[in-house]
Amino acid sequence: MSGWWLELPNRVFMEETMLINKSRRTRQGFTLIELLVVVLILGILTAIALPSYLSSVNAGREGAANTNARALASAVQSHAITNGAYDSTLTDYATDLGGAVPLNPCTGTTTGYSITSTATTATVAATAGTNCGTWTPMTFSLTL
Repeated sequence: MSGWWLELPNRVFMEETMLINKSRRTRQGFTLIELLVVVLILGILTAIALPSYLSSVNAGREGAANTNARALASAVQSHAITNGAYDSTLTDYATDLGGAVPLNPCTGTTTGYSITSTATTATVAATAGTNCGTWTPMTFSLTL
């Protein structure tokens, strides 16, 4: 029986460790505070990132509308060179544009472009619409 007093603290420590490990194993899931902190962090990140995302979406729509207006201006010029005069009817240029007038992403329609023409001059511009916010579309001036 010599040395039994030396084993006693080690045995108590092992029993306490087993109880702590057992309580950790039975605890499952997250607390309400942990979940609220995660939701709060996600909300803050969204509030920071959302304005930048929306402005880049609007800038992309504006660029696409201006690019489509430039393609339409090329078709108007080509049609005028072939026929000797400008025409302000938008649907007349569908065949020159590959079969259809391109969609204006700022208005959501294919009629979102304006063509103003005289016998020897014309201007082509995209209509501003409501999907792009406040912006000024580029105007393309053409001359025969």
